Amino acid sequence: MALSKESLPFSALESARRTLAMEADSLQQMAARLDEQFEKATDLLFNCHGRVVITGMGKSGLIARKIAATLASTGTPAFFLHPAEGSHGDIGMVTPKDVVVALSNSGETQEVVALLPVIKRMGIGLLSLVGNVTSTLARMSDVVLDVSVSREACPMNLAPTSSTTAALAMGDALAVALLEKRNFDPDDFALLHPGGSLGKKLLLRVGDLMLKQSEIPLVARSASFHETILEMTAKRMGMTGVCDENGQLIGIITDGDLRRLLEKDQELTRRQASEIMTLHPRTIRQDALAMEALHRMETHKITSLFVVDENQALTGVLHLHHLLAAGLV
Repeated sequence: MALSKESLPFSALESARRTLAMEADSLQQMAARLDEQFEKATDLLFNCHGRVVITGMGKSGLIARKIAATLASTGTPAFFLHPAEGSHGDIGMVTPKDVVVALSNSGETQEVVALLPVIKRMGIGLLSLVGNVTSTLARMSDVVLDVSVSREACPMNLAPTSSTTAALAMGDALAVALLEKRNFDPDDFALLHPGGSLGKKLLLRVGDLMLKQSEIPLVARSASFHETILEMTAKRMGMTGVCDENGQLIGIITDGDLRRLLEKDQELTRRQASEIMTLHPRTIRQDALAMEALHRMETHKITSLFVVDENQALTGVLHLHHLLAAGLV
């Protein structure tokens, strides 16, 4: 007699482990069978003089969208084309300079196959990610990447699970290979990710945030204790720089320094700035990343950095509050 659904033993934890193990095994098998076709696929996309057009239907379409987004954000211009819409005019977005990447586990998806005659007639390069290397899509492709899996993680072997994971991972492999081939570096990445905290970390530089000219707390080495206090109070940064007769930065005085000196120097109020300053204050260049400034502040347990140019001339000052205001902390 068949067991009722209620009587079947079930463990969510065991189910999750089984699913992850099956999908990991599928990826390992796919990695093991990679061959020169992957090199050809990378070259096809790298040498594309237009855009990479990614298409797929259903769950494959969802994976195609993600692959297109990953390529576009890592230096390979790409966009998603819905195959059904493509058959009703959107194929007009594709040019002869483009390359099409088609995803289909069966390789027989009707909406995708319907686009093939137009793609071939336009002479567009075609790369396919398929689970069936003898399918119509595979036979009509210039390059074929085998993303087949022995079994879906779904216990009924029906819901796309292992197969979509395999296709997604292959897309990531292509994107990474291409960015390495292009020598795509953090500066390139920053230009394509100007928004959000990631963009700020990669784009903002010290010169974008620092205070300049009259905003810099600064006194002459001969400044009196009273003048030093007034400058620190006026600029509200809890410190002031000290400069020599040529305007070169030679020291720093912080409110912490003053508190500590007050406890042991009864003549402090009669001192000049040069007598109470700390020599060789921490500095940074204005073209340095703001995140580097934050790292230096954290490393040296300080809240401000003076900004100097290549000749060590003072050009600005950066406080931790500026980094906080910019959302970097």
